[in-house]
Amino acid sequence: MKRPQHETADSARRIGRRAAMLGGVQLLVAGALVLRMRQMQVAESDQFRLLAEENRINIRLLPPARGLIQDRNGVVLAGNEQNYRVVLVREDAGDPRAALERLAGLIPLGEAEIERAVREIMRHRPFVPVTIADRLSWEEVTRVAANAPALPGITPEVGLSRHYPFGPEFAHAVGYVGPVSEADLAARENPEPLLLIPRFQIGKVGVERELEEHLRGTAGHRRVEVNALGREMRELARQEGTPGQSVQLTLDRRLQAFALARLEGESAAAVVMEIATGDVLALASAPSFDPNLFVRGISVADFNELRENEFRPMSNKTVQGAYPPGSTFKMITALAAFEAGLATAEERVNCPGHMDVAGRRFHCWRRGGHGRMNLVAALSESCDTYFYELAQRCGIDRINAMSEKLGLGIRYDLPLSAISGGLNPSRDWKRQRRGEEWMVGDTINASIGQGFVLTTPLQLAVMTARLATNRAVQPRLVRAVDGVEQPVPDQPALGLPTAVLNHIHRGMVECSNHTRGTAYSSRIVDAEMRMAGKTGTSQVFSITAAERAAGVRRQEQLPWNRRNHALFVCYAPEAAPRYAVAVVVEHGGGGSSVAAPIARDITLAALNDGWPPIEAYPRPQRNRIEAMLRTIREKVGPPDGTGTATSRA
Repeated sequence: MKRPQHETADSARRIGRRAAMLGGVQLLVAGALVLRMRQMQVAESDQFRLLAEENRINIRLLPPARGLIQDRNGVVLAGNEQNYRVVLVREDAGDPRAALERLAGLIPLGEAEIERAVREIMRHRPFVPVTIADRLSWEEVTRVAANAPALPGITPEVGLSRHYPFGPEFAHAVGYVGPVSEADLAARENPEPLLLIPRFQIGKVGVERELEEHLRGTAGHRRVEVNALGREMRELARQEGTPGQSVQLTLDRRLQAFALARLEGESAAAVVMEIATGDVLALASAPSFDPNLFVRGISVADFNELRENEFRPMSNKTVQGAYPPGSTFKMITALAAFEAGLATAEERVNCPGHMDVAGRRFHCWRRGGHGRMNLVAALSESCDTYFYELAQRCGIDRINAMSEKLGLGIRYDLPLSAISGGLNPSRDWKRQRRGEEWMVGDTINASIGQGFVLTTPLQLAVMTARLATNRAVQPRLVRAVDGVEQPVPDQPALGLPTAVLNHIHRGMVECSNHTRGTAYSSRIVDAEMRMAGKTGTSQVFSITAAERAAGVRRQEQLPWNRRNHALFVCYAPEAAPRYAVAVVVEHGGGGSSVAAPIARDITLAALNDGWPPIEAYPRPQRNRIEAMLRTIREKVGPPDGTGTATSRA
């Protein structure tokens, strides 16, 4: 049936209105799109350009070159060497295990190494490059580079790695570097991004650790273009980091090498100081270890061998070892009594071999006694009874004060790890630490460097330098930083009585040069190099009355760890002192027989640019000494330090 005309007209009007509305909506949408496109292309173009570039450009940190560590003559003790390595970025590589298994077909990469690498990769953010293998050969690196299209996210790199050219010679002083640990990060409130780079290395002990802020430098960066698969296509820009500052130490490589070689076979320490400046020329702690093992990643077997060695090769005995000083302390007791006017140099004390004090018998090392002793003879022959008498007169308070004045009981501010302050005991110390009052027997023991008294080899060297000069010599280990000379510490006068000090000097000279001196067999016969010294032997275990009655066994008959420590301190030349030397041999037995010969050889090396002249030794000893020096030369190279030592890495 035909629709009425008015209905057809109404329908046409409705359709027209709807078409107009739809067209209007379409026009509005199109206008909005045009406006949004204009905003994106003009107003927000910089923002979207940045987002696009972030999808194809990666920015990676460049570790800086670590600063060099040199000896006083510019010889490099810690340097950097080229290191070929392979890194992986997880977000570019996809499945890290699959990527590593492909990589294992090109370079040696065992299952255990793959597992370790996967754990390390998953611990870090996806965009952080993780070192998978380092110290690769050129052939291995080229194989990885040639197969780069099949290894997305894996990139060969050339970096720098720490290297210690003289191996064990400076391990304790210079220290070593190692990867940043969780503990290292936790110790810093806001660790810089450089420390978050996997396997980035920082100083762990010694100068490397204590001067880390100087040596590290600041990071650089590079911008690289990557494709859709994450493979690096090209480098767009590079800004190198700022290298760390170079540090020049006061140590002398030739003297250090000689001292360490001379200590071989012993658990011992030797310190050499230049008296005029306080410069520490040698810090030798034996046995030592190769710090390069820690840089490369020490094996469990190697680490356990170091840790279980009873000679404690990882301990820096020069500043960490605290030992009873024994008779090397006697100069302090004498000065305490003489400064107070409680004794005179001419006065003689009878030594029958012992002294009874407060119901207890204190023995002299010579069982039959020394007879009547004055100060010079008591120092020369190391009579214990003489100093027992002085100690009773002056008391522990004066001994404590004099000990501090001469540098004992002080933790010196040097860039070394775990420096010990030793122990300069006092009444207050015993009351606070032990809850007991000071006894007269404690004073008697302290007077000969036993009992509670503990010193480090460094402190003994400082004491000797102060005795030689009557000035407050301070040790210095850093000579310059980035070429800027560091100040020499002030050396104010100690104010010790000159007349008394002259008698102390004479006693030390006779100890080394008089026929009855305890170090006479270790004398220097050249008058221009003659040394003044003092022997010391400190007990590790007390001798009981029963053991003394049964006859004390000889040192060589005792187990090693029950033998006495052997000590010797000296300065030379005695007429115009230049160097102070301290030697401690753990459980070495006697200071005169073990420590004094070592100190004499090191002193001669210091006086003669790193090598002792054979003419300075007593004639009957020269054949034996020549043979010993030949052996040392073979180990450390010629005295100019240009040879290759067998002990180097």
